[in-house]
Amino acid sequence: MNKCCTLYFVLLLFIPSWIFAQVDTSPDRGPNEGDGPYSQLIIRGVTLINGNGAPPRGPIDVVIEGNRITNIAVVGYPGVPIDDSRRPQLREGGRELDAEGMYLLPGFVDMHGHIGGSAQGADAEYVFKLWMGHGITTIRDPSCGNGLDWVLEHKERSANNEIVAPRILAYTSFGQGHDGPISTPEEARAWVRTNADRGADGIKFFGAPPEIMSAALDENRKLGLRSACHHAQMDVGRWNVLNSARAGLTSMEHWYGLPEALFTDRTVQNYPLDYNYQNEQHRFEEAGKLWEQAAEPYSEHWNTVMEELLELDFTIDPTFNIYEASRDLMRARRAEWHEEYTLPSLWKFYLPSRISHGSYWHFWGTEQEVAWKRNYQLWMTFINEYKNRGGRVTAGSDSGFIFQLYGFAYIRELELLREAGFHPLEVIRSATLNGAEALGMDDQIGTIAPGKLADLVLVEENPLENLKVLYGTGAIKLKGIDDIQRVGGVKYTIKDGVIYDAKQLLSDVREMVEEAKAEEGYQIVQPGKG
Repeated sequence: MNKCCTLYFVLLLFIPSWIFAQVDTSPDRGPNEGDGPYSQLIIRGVTLINGNGAPPRGPIDVVIEGNRITNIAVVGYPGVPIDDSRRPQLREGGRELDAEGMYLLPGFVDMHGHIGGSAQGADAEYVFKLWMGHGITTIRDPSCGNGLDWVLEHKERSANNEIVAPRILAYTSFGQGHDGPISTPEEARAWVRTNADRGADGIKFFGAPPEIMSAALDENRKLGLRSACHHAQMDVGRWNVLNSARAGLTSMEHWYGLPEALFTDRTVQNYPLDYNYQNEQHRFEEAGKLWEQAAEPYSEHWNTVMEELLELDFTIDPTFNIYEASRDLMRARRAEWHEEYTLPSLWKFYLPSRISHGSYWHFWGTEQEVAWKRNYQLWMTFINEYKNRGGRVTAGSDSGFIFQLYGFAYIRELELLREAGFHPLEVIRSATLNGAEALGMDDQIGTIAPGKLADLVLVEENPLENLKVLYGTGAIKLKGIDDIQRVGGVKYTIKDGVIYDAKQLLSDVREMVEEAKAEEGYQIVQPGKG
């Protein structure tokens, strides 16, 4: 197959079907959507969980002026009345937010956030409010599936707080907008320069012939832009994660390309001879057997690959959650938020299908799930050790596929990082500072510090004790003998100094879903029962 045809297949096979199909634009921010920013906002008496791995401390008063943090004041000791003379003074026209008993975190960064999809029927407002309702104040859009101009427009509107949305980083899909496939290194370099001139923040790769990948990554690095890659199977046999990292790739998504770099007794995955990549069950079933084909944990080659990636300051964004249905389909299908928060169109997209990307439930059973559970054990071992040796691991969700819902899936990703062996403080660091560093924005976001942007999350329960309190549906807690309550859920999401009622944002989403169901006369039914 020639170079031109190879890249043509890359563009057609690896990019989800909804890429390059625009969803509805986000409406302007309403008069009751968000308060501020204020000339001065003081968050009083909070317990601070910063994104730098430091333990919680409080009570703290945090002072915000406009969209910037200006002061962090320790104002007392737990259980001791606060001496008001120690507290920052509120100026005329300012606002106080009583946060005693609450926990304050930096705004979350979703490193893999597709802004909806036409195939899923998920428009921008729906997606943005689910994200913001879960404390996600920054997202990286990997592929710009709605088109770069569309994404840049929403990036600007978000930066100006004209819409309810996280701040957006636009990573275009390699070759997007080019007249025909990119077939030479010169064309690759020219496209990368054009992409930068158009205002993109980086590039999302799926793979390409080695000479084209090398040229594109080299040019992108020279321009100071960052990059991500889903090392898709059609090219990974010639170009794995090590090749990409050496050539200048700054981050990888998922895990494709990493086991291939760890092969010691083969150069390609052990595909069955009747395998067909276009058959989604083939694709995902065999992917669940891949980590067992890699070098054993802590073996010589395993360590050699890890050390080289660490030396290259390479970022790994594992997106554990997006494959979780592979190891426990029933759990993913029956997640309690589907009934209230999942649009009918999105639920239909999730169901068993021959053509919908990720809807590979043709006949998924015990054998596939057991293989994937083993896959996760090995995958998580590598990721946890990478973190332990100083590697940067971030949090990303890739929502909108495989029963994973925007916002909710991100919190599930945090739980899975915990399962992988991360201390809860390390989980929060992955969700905040690590994401900011990977995006080159750690001077602006990622921790709560004077001079940084006021992107914050306020929660009434301690998320370190139970990450489930970050879900929009909260966590179940028994109080007393038989008093069953729902606690948690983000209370306030603050972005750029603007205070959003997170629970109201999620209420807006529930209303959207209710209206869609009423219009269609639709009720969510488990596959094969309706």
